[in-house]
Amino acid sequence: MKHLLTMSDVTPAEIERIFAITADLKAKYEAGLREPMLPGRVMALLFEKPSLRTRVSFEAGMVNLGGSAMFLGADVGWGNRESAADFGRVLSQYVDVIVCRAHAHTKVTDLADHCTCSVINGLTDYEHPCQALADLYTIRELIGRFAGQTLAYVGDCNNVARSLALGCGKVGLKLSIAAPKNYRFEPEFLELLKRETPQLQMTVTDDTAAAVKDAVAVYTDVWTSMGQEKESAKRCKDFAPYQVNEQLMAAAPKDCFFMHCLPAHRGEEVTDGVMDSPQSVVVQQAGNRMHVQKGVLAYLLGARSI
Repeated sequence: MKHLLTMSDVTPAEIERIFAITADLKAKYEAGLREPMLPGRVMALLFEKPSLRTRVSFEAGMVNLGGSAMFLGADVGWGNRESAADFGRVLSQYVDVIVCRAHAHTKVTDLADHCTCSVINGLTDYEHPCQALADLYTIRELIGRFAGQTLAYVGDCNNVARSLALGCGKVGLKLSIAAPKNYRFEPEFLELLKRETPQLQMTVTDDTAAAVKDAVAVYTDVWTSMGQEKESAKRCKDFAPYQVNEQLMAAAPKDCFFMHCLPAHRGEEVTDGVMDSPQSVVVQQAGNRMHVQKGVLAYLLGARSI
């Protein structure tokens, strides 16, 4: 794996390797140790969209590993001052890895095509692989295994949902989706999913209670993502029956967890009662973004084996 642009770029074996590095580094972090596995390495952050978790977790994680990070603003001219080829060929001479957060997925793939260093997708309109890896790691951390377990996803089949679907297929986690018909995976993605993860056991329904009845975790995301603000009123109406609230969580097993990639629109896709309940693991989930991304960086940049 040279780049991490989508969950298609990582194999089941690589996921397990990243998770093993993550577990080791997280245990050391919680013991007060910051192992400098990447001394002298430099990471560039190219962000078109605002960010809390992705930016801070990557910057802090790289510093924990002994490297450094630089946030590159609009002044560097990504996408407007020069071609993607010129930009990528030059920037990748200066840094060891680039993390991109962009509106259009093609903008990140175009950059990666011309970079000699690794490129990581920090979120695009198509996928969010770093989020999905952290989510899967959190589930493993909570229950110890994937086999025989079901993740319920309730809401918009967006970039996070695409990455989760591919990830579930690769680790052997069942996926149960509850979504309105007009907001489900497009045929092209379903073909890709079938081709890359034929073993995935996935069900799709408009019955939220049925979707969560056997779930080890219930996951949701905002109904209106960045760039979709003009659709907000319609989306709120269409997704109203898909709110994750106390009634829906009561339809799930008692030991079921609640997950959200954040930021949350409280009162829309999820109620305060669920977000702040003992079942909610959103803070642990967010914290694992840094730990898993440290595992990704160590793996991509060839740090020593644990």
